[in-house]
Amino acid sequence: MIGSLSLAILTLHRPQVAAPIAHPFRVSGDGIIVDLTVNGRKVTCMFDTGFGGTLVLNSSVNVGPISGTMTLRDFVGELEASTVKVKSMSVGGLTVPPGDKTVVSRPGDYSFAYNTHVDGILGLEPFLDVVTEINFEKKQLIFHPKTTDITKRVPDNKRTFLAKLLPTGGNSLEMAVEVSTGKRLIMALDTGNGFYATTHKDSLDRVGLWPIDRVPKFMSSSFVASGEVNSWTYRMDQAKIYGVPVDVSYWDVIDLPSSSADADGTVGFGFLENFNVILDLNRRRVWLDNFKGTAANDEIGDVGMSAGFDPNRKRTRVARVAPESPAALAGIEEGDDVLSVDGQELIEATFDRMRTLLRGKVGSKVKLVISRSGELKRLELERKSLVNVSPGKERLSTGRSRRPSSVRSVGR
Repeated sequence: MIGSLSLAILTLHRPQVAAPIAHPFRVSGDGIIVDLTVNGRKVTCMFDTGFGGTLVLNSSVNVGPISGTMTLRDFVGELEASTVKVKSMSVGGLTVPPGDKTVVSRPGDYSFAYNTHVDGILGLEPFLDVVTEINFEKKQLIFHPKTTDITKRVPDNKRTFLAKLLPTGGNSLEMAVEVSTGKRLIMALDTGNGFYATTHKDSLDRVGLWPIDRVPKFMSSSFVASGEVNSWTYRMDQAKIYGVPVDVSYWDVIDLPSSSADADGTVGFGFLENFNVILDLNRRRVWLDNFKGTAANDEIGDVGMSAGFDPNRKRTRVARVAPESPAALAGIEEGDDVLSVDGQELIEATFDRMRTLLRGKVGSKVKLVISRSGELKRLELERKSLVNVSPGKERLSTGRSRRPSSVRSVGR
């Protein structure tokens, strides 16, 4: 999630839609990939409803001269970036009047994260005055006329739900998530968050789910726009996410306070992909059609280590190993180099790329080649569920084994 522009800002020139306009998108690497044209140049972007601006493009993509700067905010901090003025823009058959819109230009390779060519991020600002449907079932963005009024629809609260946007968070689609204690979290609808849902340790403390002074047993690392952060997985029981009942789900928790006083995190792609979502920003409503018939996510198997490219050593380096995890039982240590995962050689693997490679179905196995001081070790590790649950529950994790048999050497 990155953004700083208020959703309340409307340009003098607004897109006029007389009939629904459908534009196909692709799903790759837990992201919505959209083709569009800006300033006469065709680009491919990930559609991020957590970004209140127009576009973020890799600085290597030339769409015009630098015209100013903008402050961006993510989960934990802020950063400055250069901007380019939008002179023309279209998303399929939807022509977006430029008004005062800008493109944020900053370095960053988005293609690694989505396993396909991606030039940057497409935000919400171009769609403020149309009713926008994210139809995961048909893999289409559908732009409806502003006269389309979803508030007149009657949800059955089994498959269909009508949620209300809260009057908080000028740069995001904030809605309520009710947890088992009866308290609520304020969570943004964010297709740019590739996980199921992401919150903060202090937010869990506020709603009575996790004491702020309790250290999670299994800690890992995540990477956001402002840098590397400590994170961990939490089992969330009996939640209502935007009014949708979810018995058990698995959330990512950032071990730092939120960068915003009125937001507790975001509900991401892992939840949203189960729905056809209609955003009516003028009427402040969101329609959710659960076409898949489920809203939960599965436990994710992990080996308990975080790794990413170290520019000083020019190797992919192990940054963290969780105690009692398969990686720890295998003797992997912080500072070790990871040469390959399942036969894929690694040179400049990002934290996100490594996270994707190392995670998988609980009980599945992953082959690693590790180097320490020039000595190679070939290992096969079984992925376990390294989940933290609230104090007082019967277990701190599921599927966890203390037996060394979860690690097997596969020769030198």
